[in-house]
Amino acid sequence: MSRSGHIRDTRLVMVGAFVGAFALLMLSAFTSVLAGGPVGTKRELVNAAYEAAAGECLNWEKPDLSDAQKVDCSAAHKFEVTGTADITSAYPAEAPFPNAEAWEKIAQENCTQAATTYMSGKLDPQGKYGISTLNPDETRWASGYRQLRCGLQVTAPSGAALPSYGSAKTQDQSNVYDPGVCVALGENNTVGDPIECAKPHAFEIIGVVQHPEGAYLPIEQQDAVMSEKCAEVANEYTGGADLKAKNLLVTWDTRAEESWAVGSRKANCKIGAVPQGENLVAWEGSVRNPDGAPLTTSNPPQTTSVRPQDEPTGAPLHSESGKPSESGSPSESSKPDKPSSSSPTTTTENR
Repeated sequence: MSRSGHIRDTRLVMVGAFVGAFALLMLSAFTSVLAGGPVGTKRELVNAAYEAAAGECLNWEKPDLSDAQKVDCSAAHKFEVTGTADITSAYPAEAPFPNAEAWEKIAQENCTQAATTYMSGKLDPQGKYGISTLNPDETRWASGYRQLRCGLQVTAPSGAALPSYGSAKTQDQSNVYDPGVCVALGENNTVGDPIECAKPHAFEIIGVVQHPEGAYLPIEQQDAVMSEKCAEVANEYTGGADLKAKNLLVTWDTRAEESWAVGSRKANCKIGAVPQGENLVAWEGSVRNPDGAPLTTSNPPQTTSVRPQDEPTGAPLHSESGKPSESGSPSESSKPDKPSSSSPTTTTENR
């Protein structure tokens, strides 16, 4: 396939480039407000997140995060703790409960360095892991509780938590999806969350290319490699389908130099509809050959639309605007240790 078939997206080609102050580290405005009485009461009801230490992983299934539990990091999880922070000195007893902007500032000041240290200085600024926080809710805040958990989390563009496998310390941080995943077409010509391929979507992921070790390949050279590799991948994935006749073409992602430097060498091949000018076009269905070999995936692929939380995780703050998420409504005090989180903002990233 010629390079002319490479869609030049108007957005970033990889989720994760937070353009702002923050040393280009990612931040997900994830505010877990683990409701309940003052610390020390009803300990049997205390959410596991309150006792998690650096290196431990948390997972949950319920939309309100009320069933958060510690799990082995090799299993599916949605939060990996990188450290704890006590902000009592900056926010004494009389301090009001922080709004979304204040929580963003708190996370930047207290969790950025924790993540960098935890990853031994090798956190891909455009990789799949974003810096997140688990914060006390208003009830605990009023009781004087000022400790938060810093962590790393994989999130969809909407901010919804995606499952992660293995410790971030040992995983390839390349921001890729597994083959067979389709991603939605978001607002303002952006790429959205994983979605069922039967529904309108922007791209179908067809494969992952592993660049070799060695010196960084400039984007032009990556394009040349990906053009050739992705054409081969597409032919195998589709069973030699005539994509042009379907008004589809092959495209791909590239890796930035700062990602390459920390070992992120994987990039997605994908298929999308022929764009209208610079605008992406949604299409439906899958081009995968039903008689083809089973897909080779690194993890169970996220093939259905992301189920939102009651108060969805805030969108990762690595969009072009860098604007924080708006605060979600507080949790219900009648539900002990119920986490919630801030509402999402529109992002302009693409995997």
